[in-house]
Amino acid sequence: MRIFDSSQSKCSSGGCASDDAAPSAHRLGTTRRSFLRKGAAAIGGMAALVGALSPLRDLDETDLGSIEKFVQKHYKEMSPSEMQAALDRISREVDKRYQIRPDLKDIRPMDGVEFVYALNLSRCIGCRKCVYACVEENNQSRDPQIQYIRVVEMPRGTLDVEKGNHHYDRPTVPDGEHYYMPVQCHQCAKPPCVKVCPVEATWQEPDGITVIDYDWCIGCRYCEAACPYWARRFNFAEPKIASEDINPRMGYLSNRPRHKGVMEKCHFCLHRTRVGELPACLEICPTGARKFGNVLDPQSEVSQILKSKRVFVLKEEAGTLPRFFYYFDERYPRSGGAQEAPADVEGAGA
Repeated sequence: MRIFDSSQSKCSSGGCASDDAAPSAHRLGTTRRSFLRKGAAAIGGMAALVGALSPLRDLDETDLGSIEKFVQKHYKEMSPSEMQAALDRISREVDKRYQIRPDLKDIRPMDGVEFVYALNLSRCIGCRKCVYACVEENNQSRDPQIQYIRVVEMPRGTLDVEKGNHHYDRPTVPDGEHYYMPVQCHQCAKPPCVKVCPVEATWQEPDGITVIDYDWCIGCRYCEAACPYWARRFNFAEPKIASEDINPRMGYLSNRPRHKGVMEKCHFCLHRTRVGELPACLEICPTGARKFGNVLDPQSEVSQILKSKRVFVLKEEAGTLPRFFYYFDERYPRSGGAQEAPADVEGAGA
């Protein structure tokens, strides 16, 4: 049982969240951190906890839902009944916020599965359809728009992403002088973002997916600074999504709606992939540049790609051991090493 005390950087009983509480809690001068400090200072027993809650006793159901977040156990410690209570609370919040009753589930990893992604740079044409399919699937804010996938326009002949254009705006793609490199969360085997989180709001699951519990995130942004792939996004403003744009199919650790003050990122569409489906970005790709699957299955397409193609990872020197690989079509020459390969890239490929 943990509660986060920002003055001591500890996490005990209850739950950790960002500075932003429910609006009415703000009216009472109570933020999540100040509430948690009071709770931690007086945590001698449940009576003390009730005393810490007493300033909020007149709040309505929405505010009480926020209090439930404060006292919620860590995800890894929750019993099935406690998880169901959390799912019911979140469903009520989504219903009130968007007038939609979600199909919200807690989907656990499958045994014997380790997911990896492989992306064929000789086929990516920079159309960004993957970017917007991801936004729609994962209930990302439309205003300001939050995107998990960043497509970098790269000069031919280099793999140095620092030389790429992250904000290209061309009427047509591909451009003859460039190739295109999509970058998203690389689901590292040694994720630096996990190491720096002071409250264990992010961790790596058995199938290789690094996840975030939005109820525990305190918005410190340490993980964002630690990530070498620009994969994490912070909600500086309250996310805005029209009710008609909400995807009602949701996972607790994936695409349920977030609030201002928390981090989010790609999670390999775990609400889809853990039940045998493919990520939304892969399904929308018009050139078949994206491949996804279980690397522990030697017959899977991704396993065959890693065995037979000329693959590389981005920023290998960082030592993060990404599960996101890049490769080229076989028609591109093997001589000269991977550093020279993009000079031959034609765009969509054959």
